[in-house]
Amino acid sequence: MSLPLSAQRYEKKELVGRGAYGVVYRGRDTVTGGIVAIKILNLDIEDDFSDMQREINLLSQLHSPHIAQYYGSFIESSRMWIIMEYASGGSIHKLMQAGPIEEKYTSSIMYGVLLALDYLHTSGIMHRDIKAANVLVTDEGVVQLCDFGVARQVLQASAKSYSFVGTPYWMAPEVIQKGQVYDFKADIWSLGITAYEIATGMPPYAEEDPKRALFLIPRKGPKQLNPEQAGKDMRDFVDKCLQIDFTKRPSAHELLKHNRFVRAGHGKQAARVSDLISRHNDWLHRRIRTVLERVP
Repeated sequence: MSLPLSAQRYEKKELVGRGAYGVVYRGRDTVTGGIVAIKILNLDIEDDFSDMQREINLLSQLHSPHIAQYYGSFIESSRMWIIMEYASGGSIHKLMQAGPIEEKYTSSIMYGVLLALDYLHTSGIMHRDIKAANVLVTDEGVVQLCDFGVARQVLQASAKSYSFVGTPYWMAPEVIQKGQVYDFKADIWSLGITAYEIATGMPPYAEEDPKRALFLIPRKGPKQLNPEQAGKDMRDFVDKCLQIDFTKRPSAHELLKHNRFVRAGHGKQAARVSDLISRHNDWLHRRIRTVLERVP
C-alpha cells in the first residue's frame, strides 16, 4: 500500500528554481528520508490548472532514466505540489556558471538528451522546450530532461502540432511561423540551439529583444559556430540540427546511431558529466571564500 502524499510529509529545503507557474525546492521525504524535488504551482488561474493537469498526466506515463521521475502530486491550500526525482547536480545552465563546458562533456550531454528525446518521440510526445535550463544532471552524472509544462502528446499517425509554444531563442522556424505545422523535428532544432548555447554561453540572437529574435530566426536562419568555438564534429552536429527545412533534420534515433559527435559521448571513453558538478562546487566555494575575505 502506497503512503499518502501531503505537505506534512515533505520538508522544504532551499529554493533551487523559479518559473512562470511557481517554484522548485529541494526537499526531504520525512517518511523515507529520501531527497526529492518539490515543484509548487499556483492554482489561481483556471487555464494554468488545465496545463498542470496535462503535465501531470504526461509525467505519470514516462519511465526513462533520462527523464526526471514523477512520484506523485497533491493539492494543499490552493497550491499544486508535484513530487519529482531530485537531480543534485542541477541544470546544465547552472553548471555553465563555473565557466565554458568542454566539448567532450557537451558530447555526453547531447547523448543523454537524445536518449530522452528518442524515448519521448517514440511515445508520441514532443517536449517543445529543450534548453540548457531544462537539462539536469544527477549525482551519478546521468543526464535528464525536465519541465514538461508545454510538452504535448500527439497521435503517432499525424505527429503534427500548430501551437506557438516554447522559449523564443530556442524555437524552431516552423514553430515561430503562425499556422505552420511542425513535428518532433522542432525538438531537434532546440537541441542544436542548446549545443550552441553550451559552446558560447548563450543562444543565437540572445543580444536581441525576444520579439526581434522571433523575427530574425526564420528569416536569417541560425548563426554558425566557428572553429574557435567548436571542433569539426560538433559544428557538423549543430549544422545538422539547425536545418531550416525540418524535413532535412535527422531524427533523435538517427543522431544516436550515426552522428560521430554524439557517439563520442557514449561508452568507456565518454566524459563523465558528474565532473561538471565537482567543478561547479569548487567554483562556488572559491566565490564564497572571496566574498568572506572582503568582509571587514
